[in-house]
Amino acid sequence: MDIGVFFFPTHYSIELTELATELEQRGYESLLTCEHTHIPVSRKTPFPSGGEVPKQYYHTYDQFVGLSFAAAVTKTLKIGTSICLVPQHDPFNLAKAVASLDRLSGGRFILGIGGGWNVDEMENHGVTYKNRFKVMRETILAAKQLWTQEKGEFHGEFVDFDPAFSSPKPLQTPHPPILLGGETDHTLRRIVEYCDGWFPRGPVDMVDGMARLRRIADEAGRDMATLSTTVFNAEPDAAALEGYRAAGVNRVLLNMPSEDRDTCLKTLDSYMPLLG
Repeated sequence: MDIGVFFFPTHYSIELTELATELEQRGYESLLTCEHTHIPVSRKTPFPSGGEVPKQYYHTYDQFVGLSFAAAVTKTLKIGTSICLVPQHDPFNLAKAVASLDRLSGGRFILGIGGGWNVDEMENHGVTYKNRFKVMRETILAAKQLWTQEKGEFHGEFVDFDPAFSSPKPLQTPHPPILLGGETDHTLRRIVEYCDGWFPRGPVDMVDGMARLRRIADEAGRDMATLSTTVFNAEPDAAALEGYRAAGVNRVLLNMPSEDRDTCLKTLDSYMPLLG
């Protein structure tokens, strides 16, 4: 089981380039960064965990710009999004950014995706809350056409375009792995339909989760061997990680705080015994 970290990169936390370099040197597998384009002042949407929206949510770097810097200073570290709020992205720009970063990184990109929770934020992007998963689905299916076809086209309710050229193509074939966040059976059905992996938030019962995913995959005729599992915000505890490993989880992501260099490096060091 691989171990990486997720991180809200900001201008006041450790430099993303230094964090990426330190992760690679210490033997971590991956660095996935989080995203919010903005946080509306209105704050009509409660924070899912309760209380105030954490400070770092207001200050994240653009995912693809930040990850390009991380890719440039590393050789083997996998880089990705945790998560990319797909309904807030134009399918052409998303396809271009993913393909460019995957190719420039030498095929190290992971696309973690989700529908989003902040109603105010997505409405500013012209997406209604009730339609977010439909928009996400069509955007990803359209991007797949642009990644895999010489002349991609897509005709849906929210995304609709005639044949178009889009290049470069991703280095990974047919495209970088697409991991969908969420824990419900609705999420698992979406994964089986058009994604490559499950991206639940820890702590989570993955024995039950893997059984649910296997049942839904079997019902749809999807081979479980084509689906990966990555636990986001896994507990930094040896027993918990062993439980995930025993359940067949492929990757766990530990939390890297949006703090100064010394704090982040101490956190990395504290996680080192978990790498085994």
